[in-house]
Amino acid sequence: MKVSAFEVASRYVYPSLRRRLVQVLREKGLKQDEIAELLHITQSAVSRYLKKDRGALIDVEQFKDIDEKVKEIAEWVIEERPSEYEIHKSLVKLTLEMLGKGYVCNFHSLIDPTLNPKECNVCLELFS
Repeated sequence: MKVSAFEVASRYVYPSLRRRLVQVLREKGLKQDEIAELLHITQSAVSRYLKKDRGALIDVEQFKDIDEKVKEIAEWVIEERPSEYEIHKSLVKLTLEMLGKGYVCNFHSLIDPTLNPKECNVCLELFS
């Protein structure tokens, strides 16, 4: 394995979850600057997420249970305006849940052809 599970999580899964969160907030009618303020990120980052210039390699919507949790996070962000650390913690937990459920295994094998998802149970054992 040339690309670790942690690299996949930080470079692909987490940004994809954040992109989906931005998208859900936009679907709720929030403007880019409002989303940026709520998520403690720049308006330019929001724009890149919406244009799919960032975090677009994993389609979070295909995992219905995860997508529902992203929508719950969006509601929580709007209602409670949590700190950037609380938002980060919730997205990291969701990242680990995706790894633990094996949702990322096939993607991981695409970016690292040396990985055999049938033999590798690292994420399933560590994060389930």
